[in-house]
Formats: sequence, structure tokens, C-alpha cells
Amino acid sequence: MGMQKMSRVWKLAAVLSVLAAGPALAEFELSVYTGVQTSPHSVVKGNDPSGIGDFDFTAGWEGKSLSMPPYYGIRGTWWRSATVGFGLEFNHAKVYADKDTLKDNDLETLEFTDGLNILTVNAFRRFPSEDRRWTPYIGGGVGISIPHVEFESTGEDTFNYQYGGPAVQWVAGVKYPLTETWSMFGEYKGTYSRNDVDLEGGGNLETNIVTNALNLGVSFNF
Repeated sequence: MGMQKMSRVWKLAAVLSVLAAGPALAEFELSVYTGVQTSPHSVVKGNDPSGIGDFDFTAGWEGKSLSMPPYYGIRGTWWRSATVGFGLEFNHAKVYADKDTLKDNDLETLEFTDGLNILTVNAFRRFPSEDRRWTPYIGGGVGISIPHVEFESTGEDTFNYQYGGPAVQWVAGVKYPLTETWSMFGEYKGTYSRNDVDLEGGGNLETNIVTNALNLGVSFNF
């Protein structure tokens, strides 16, 4: 990753931290999750000067959520009231170009599998009720993608982390308490990220990726 792009990553991460910061809150919730994540097709375009040259095609993506490295996420939420919370989240999503995409475009590898890593600052709204134990919630966030780019053609290979571009996420789920401090949850989670990355040999690759996931996780409140 170039020094200029690295600098942009750290600046954006600092902005996210500042946005998430605030006065001391009554409740902090730390959540971890895994699940099944997929991704629809997307257009991939760019230039590979040491290999296949200019390219512009539609890639079919596979999630392979349970293969190594697995799909997972970590979320911290500061609840400012009984219903509203803010926080930070790291989502380790991933996508692999399918066999037809590789074959049709003279590629050996095209994937973001040590992470199509999404870092976001979030806002959540939950809907507690004294008449039930389970609590529905919705949320969304904005942030950045930091993908691990793996690209192999007839030329030089690319294998590194880079700043990809802006990203957003949206979530809807239900939480169920197990004890006073532990709870479990299930949710739908979607992300959208722009990924404009460099290829070895002076090339570049651009693609906008959507992910859809069904997550199961646990939370610890303190």
C-alpha cells in the first residue's frame, strides 16, 4: 500500500473514532458474530499492464463463509439511552470470483479473502418492551473498506491490504437475554463498498461490492 493511501486510511480511522466517542455512557455492549454471507455479481474493470491489459467484465462472487479465513464481525455499541446507541464495527466479509469468471477472463485468482474488511461507525435503535424478553433492533453505519487484494493473471501477482473506498452497512435483528450480562442475537446484515485498488505493475482494479449475511452472535453488556 502506498504511503499516501496509508495516510488516508489512518486519517479516516481517526475520524471514525472521534465520531464514535462521546460522554461516559451507562451501558457498553461488546458483540461478536459469524454467519453465512453471500454477494451478488458486480462489474469489475481496470488495467493489468503486466498481464491481461484492460479488462471490463461482470464477476460472479462466492462467499465461502465457513472456509478459512471464516466470515466474522466484532461490534462495540455505547447505549446512550434505553433505545439509542452508537459505536464501531469491524466486519470481515469476503468474496471469491467463481470458476467461470476466472476462466472467461484469463485469471488464476481474483478475491478479497483475507477480508473485504469493512470498518464503520454505527447508529442503532432498539425496541424494548416489558411484555417480552426478546428485543428487535435496526441500525446502519458509514465507514471505509480495507480489502486484502488477491489478483493473479499472466503478469505480476497482487497480494496486499489496501484502502478501497467508502462503505455503508445496514442491519436488522433480534436480541434475546441469556443472563443479566450475556445475550444472543440473530440478524440480517448488508454492506456496500466501493473498492478502487492498485495492481502490481502500475495497474488498477475497480468494483463495487454488496454483501448479504445472516448472522448469529453473542453480546456481553457491562
